[in-house]
Amino acid sequence: MARTQAADYDERKEAIVNTAATLFAREGYNGASVADLAKRGKFSKSLIYHYYQSKDDILFDVMISHVRALEEAAKEATAGVDPPARKLRELAHRFMALYVGAADRHKVLLNDLDNLPKARRAEIVAVQRRLIEIVQKLLVEIEPSLKRKSGAAFSAAMLFFGQINWTHTWFDPRGPVSAGALAEMAVDVTLGGIRKAAE
Repeated sequence: MARTQAADYDERKEAIVNTAATLFAREGYNGASVADLAKRGKFSKSLIYHYYQSKDDILFDVMISHVRALEEAAKEATAGVDPPARKLRELAHRFMALYVGAADRHKVLLNDLDNLPKARRAEIVAVQRRLIEIVQKLLVEIEPSLKRKSGAAFSAAMLFFGQINWTHTWFDPRGPVSAGALAEMAVDVTLGGIRKAAE
């Protein structure tokens, strides 16, 4: 007879991932051990190994959960009939909210992707590419002239991400500028830039 899953299975697994994200963000993936994770989260090592076979598996879950949340946010922001510029603003707001709310996961994604095995790294990168394609498509809809210049739409999309991807290194959500205001600024800079490039 199959073993039944504990009622709090998902909550316990999420607690391990949250604790790992914090630990890896602070200490670096290579600087943290499963024993460190157990100590920080007040878990037993046997509990961790009940959910995960290796530290690599935990790192993957930290990253894949974050990029999938970003992809879901992007799909929701771009659904419907709003003008593309409005969709870009909604996407920027949703991304900034996730970056602030999951800053540790975002930091781990940016700093430790190379520590994943090749196949799993490719899975993360595939989601990241889809996110870039979503933004690139919006920018072309906003400024169709980007299609006429080789690489222009991709470059504009990457510059957009460049503005917001590293905010975790300096942005203080308790400071004078809100995450929402920062999202608006990033979109304004992007739209101003692509319009200038189209002149």
